[in-house]
Amino acid sequence: MNNLSGRGLVAGLPAWDRCAVMGVVNVTPDSFSDGGRWFDTTGAVKHGLDLVSEGADLVDVGGESTRPGATRVDEAEELRRVVPVVRGLASEGVVVSVDTMRASVAEQSLAAGAALVNDVSGGLADPAMIPVVAAAGAPFVVMHWRGFLDGGNVRGRYEDVVTEVVDELHARVEAVLAGGVAPDRIVVDPGLGFSKEAEHDLSLLAHLDRLHALGHPLLVAASRKRFLGRVLAGPQGAPPPARERDAATAAVSAIAAHSGAWAVRVHEVRATADAVRVARAVEEAREAGSGPGSGGVREVRGTGHAPGAERGPGAQDAGYVPGDAGEHGARDVGRAPGADGERKAEGDR
Repeated sequence: MNNLSGRGLVAGLPAWDRCAVMGVVNVTPDSFSDGGRWFDTTGAVKHGLDLVSEGADLVDVGGESTRPGATRVDEAEELRRVVPVVRGLASEGVVVSVDTMRASVAEQSLAAGAALVNDVSGGLADPAMIPVVAAAGAPFVVMHWRGFLDGGNVRGRYEDVVTEVVDELHARVEAVLAGGVAPDRIVVDPGLGFSKEAEHDLSLLAHLDRLHALGHPLLVAASRKRFLGRVLAGPQGAPPPARERDAATAAVSAIAAHSGAWAVRVHEVRATADAVRVARAVEEAREAGSGPGSGGVREVRGTGHAPGAERGPGAQDAGYVPGDAGEHGARDVGRAPGADGERKAEGDR
């Protein structure tokens, strides 16, 4: 992995000197978070430009919800939703990612100016996806995925979630490489919320160092997801609505940035843009503190963490999540008895 502040560089994309912020534009009527708010092309393009003005480095455009039980849109409808928005944003100089599981949508979006393909199935949903991405020479996000979030395809049982996710991602990356995608154009994503319970998501966040060991830049997509609602609610409370989880999302963004993530994917950009910049400032202070005569920087270097990132990059010893006793064993929850995955697994589109 080519390094920049330990985050890695993705060929074909800008080289940000900190964790990048990927803003989300859902051109859907049924996204779990903001479905229908920017369903028309004009509104979606404006929203994408607003996200950039708030600090987004790139914008992820998707036309299909992946929430549990969502009905897949047909190919023609997804193309109608996505391609004009991609073209409109790219024409304004925005770095655009296309969020799709269909090769045809990826291909036409790349032709319209998209710079990155973000496929939550990692190329599994459409056998033509990898050849299309390889032929275009485009960067590609490989997410951990165990199938569509309905019926028997939701498999949330893990003996050791971190090890299994790392191993399954490694196998998928090898398949993508064999399909012709260049290694310096691969990004990995642990797939928080996809076929995972809250304790699985927390454990993965606590061990991001294990995901870095795959040798590719890391995208963390925690925005507004159900596990954050569980943390905020505590063991007995009702989770707050998705749009009330943005402060918690920004906290995860700070942790991910401090842990060396290449990018974080979020719906509300401003707070996360601030969080990743603070995380980078702390890194710079730590780096400055390693030199002779650093004096007053030493104390910052000694603490060396962003808000919420307990004991360094992996947070392996965080041990508990405030306000949620039921999830306090995040570091050791690879075994999740009775976690059937179907009931609570959630995508974020």
